[in-house]
Amino acid sequence: MTISEMLLPEFDREMACTRRCLERVPEDKLAWKPHAKSMTLSQLAGHVAEIPGLGLAALKSPVLDFAARPGGYKPPVVESREQLIDSFDKLIAETRAAIAETGDTQWAEKWKMCAGDRVFFNGLRYMAVRAVMLNHLIHHRAQLGVYLRLADVPVPSIYGPSADEGPAGG
Repeated sequence: MTISEMLLPEFDREMACTRRCLERVPEDKLAWKPHAKSMTLSQLAGHVAEIPGLGLAALKSPVLDFAARPGGYKPPVVESREQLIDSFDKLIAETRAAIAETGDTQWAEKWKMCAGDRVFFNGLRYMAVRAVMLNHLIHHRAQLGVYLRLADVPVPSIYGPSADEGPAGG
């Protein structure tokens, strides 16, 4: 079994769980945030939706340098749930295809994420997809779950029942 074949079931599960969370984002509360230092719900949801693109970047080029982007990085601000889901679904499809096409030799290649001289990740491409995409997504999806709870929106089950639903997918 190849690395891609082992990784794809986990990718599919995490993306499905994340999509369920994004589907719950209330359009009437996009500007809301729980604290002055926090992102708005729109910014957080937009960031969650864009994270699969980090996996795509890791598989398509040897480096992602945020300093090379004009204007730096800013989380996307979404204006509707439809826009959020559409952008997420597009990135899922592209990233899933890239994972499926990546050979075991490519998984062992080096990848770096930085902002000029400031290095955020420098390691194997496989670990970039695991840490920079999947773990990062799980972290921010959990934040989104807290936002949903505080906004009085039912939280979907992820790895087991939530206070609002039975087992994941149920």
